[in-house]
Amino acid sequence: MISPPIQNLPSAIFLMGPTASGKTDLAVALKNYLPVDLISVDSSQVYRGMDIGSAKPDRNLLEKVSHRLIDIRDPSEAYSAANFAQDARNEMKDITKQGRIPLLVGGTMLYFRALLDGLADNPPSDPSVRKKIESDAKKYGWPYLHAQLREVDPESAINLHPNHSQRIQRALEIFKITGKPPSVIRKKQQEQGSLISPISNDYKIIQIALMPLNKIQLHQRIEERFQSMLDIGFEAEVKLLYERGDLSSDLPALRAVGYKQMWGYLSGRIDYNQAHQLSVIATRQLVKRQLTWLKKWPDLHEIQVNYESERKIFFEKMLIDCLDILRRSSIFIDKRC
Repeated sequence: MISPPIQNLPSAIFLMGPTASGKTDLAVALKNYLPVDLISVDSSQVYRGMDIGSAKPDRNLLEKVSHRLIDIRDPSEAYSAANFAQDARNEMKDITKQGRIPLLVGGTMLYFRALLDGLADNPPSDPSVRKKIESDAKKYGWPYLHAQLREVDPESAINLHPNHSQRIQRALEIFKITGKPPSVIRKKQQEQGSLISPISNDYKIIQIALMPLNKIQLHQRIEERFQSMLDIGFEAEVKLLYERGDLSSDLPALRAVGYKQMWGYLSGRIDYNQAHQLSVIATRQLVKRQLTWLKKWPDLHEIQVNYESERKIFFEKMLIDCLDILRRSSIFIDKRC
């Protein structure tokens, strides 16, 4: 099937950036200028009861400005990049049907990439296979399993960090279920045309990223934000999840930055100060991975942000730069929105 010319495709905006960069505030502000509906691109915000630690918009904001794909799963349930790609496609289609523009905002780069590149039609999860992989991870560590993946599928392994547990687990699971490396499955489906198609076949995508000029400034914002989370009840939030009794630290939801460390404190493995320190360190590591993704990202419009300025000054500059990018991308700006 021949795709229509890109100028005839409906528009969609991707707003990316590292944790604590100001993406949500900017996305909300854009509603004053564009007929946009927001879709969250965040692997933690999909889960109910994980509000503070995921920096989920508060209830007052969500009532005024709805964010799709928030609170759609229980923490006991798995949610994959493939799930997101399908859910996001459905939400984008619904928004476009209403004559509005999908605005996807978040920092889970794997989700953006899955939507952009398309996905192989892989087998559903097998609980027994997954349990065995998780057991091996507990015993030997994820770098050991990454080495196993490298032996059977070097092409998949080279793109994964040795501690990227969720993706290593899924790749090994696919191999154990099918007996074929995931990269081989993907290539074959690509040749046969059975790969879930990239979203760029259906939309004109404008990709924008907030890029900090100074990492030290961003690190300071990370520390301040995590302290704010603690001040408004992050420990109590995780305690409610811990006391449910049906959740464990092996679940994808509870491997999230901050939740993993606070769970370790509640289970007695580390003390409170360690949980605090390790959470900040893990967030910095997450930011480093996000920036690594973005530095290699094709067709990206970057907005350089100087967090040293007063908040009002740097935010106004972010907004002006973003609107300028959208105008140059032939997006009509109407302040009456």
